Amino acid sequence: MGRSWKFGNNISTDHIIAGKYLVTSDPKSLAIHCLEDTRPEFPKEVKAGDLVVAGENFGCGSSREHAPIALKGCGIKGIVASSFARIFFRNAINIGLPIFESREAVGDIQEGDEVEIDLGASKIINRTRGKNYGFEPFPKEILEIIEAGGLMQFVKKRMGK
Repeated sequence: MGRSWKFGNNISTDHIIAGKYLVTSDPKSLAIHCLEDTRPEFPKEVKAGDLVVAGENFGCGSSREHAPIALKGCGIKGIVASSFARIFFRNAINIGLPIFESREAVGDIQEGDEVEIDLGASKIINRTRGKNYGFEPFPKEILEIIEAGGLMQFVKKRMGK
């Protein structure tokens, strides 16, 4: 369970991590600058287990993998949005960062609400408001990638390494 950080529509990969920080792909180095131009307090106050809640088209813009890496490096447990840019969706899954589409949850969850995700039950649980929201269950293969911690770890596991 973690605290929710609420964002609006069209949060781009440039908002998530500015281009000037793309000299590394180290999660901890990226995390200290994550969303700093949009919410200067975010990289200083975010805690492991927190969730990002956003509107339409989260992760639009360039195809940089650095954006979900920065969010995961901050300890973000997952992202709930009304919709995601397709390349961000794929990049997030590839690094094992779970993302969930739920317009109902986005409309109801407020900044700072305590929220948790139940992957098995396909539920977003808002402990603050005592409400549950559904999301489309992940296909088995995508769930296995997320549970492995990303595509590379999934492949290594499958190969027995």
